[in-house]
Amino acid sequence: QVQLVESGGGLVQAGGSLRLSCAASERTLSNYAMGWFRQAPGKEREFVAAINWSKTGTYYADSLKGRFTISRDTVKNTVDLQMNSLKPEDTALYYCAAGRNGNVRSRETYNYWGQGTQVTVSS
Repeated sequence: QVQLVESGGGLVQAGGSLRLSCAASERTLSNYAMGWFRQAPGKEREFVAAINWSKTGTYYADSLKGRFTISRDTVKNTVDLQMNSLKPEDTALYYCAAGRNGNVRSRETYNYWGQGTQVTVSS
């Protein structure tokens, strides 16, 4: 059973930064694309960022480009999301996901999901 465990969430003031990390239990995930999604209360889960297995491609939601950076360490089997200049509207539960063969911006591409880590940005 593949497990993804997120960490690094918390409470931060607007303008601050957080770094989320996702640890995967299986080394075979080095062949998977890894993504971050988020879900705010009352809203659908939305794409945040993704990185392919070879680290040659990174993808971002247009509204987040320039503030968020995704990276992965295929030796440690982790994927991180650096979030800068945080805004109250970034408040959400952030999920890590792993998947293959599909549009990395689509939830349907991902086979494995973590439990999420809460990010709260105060104004």
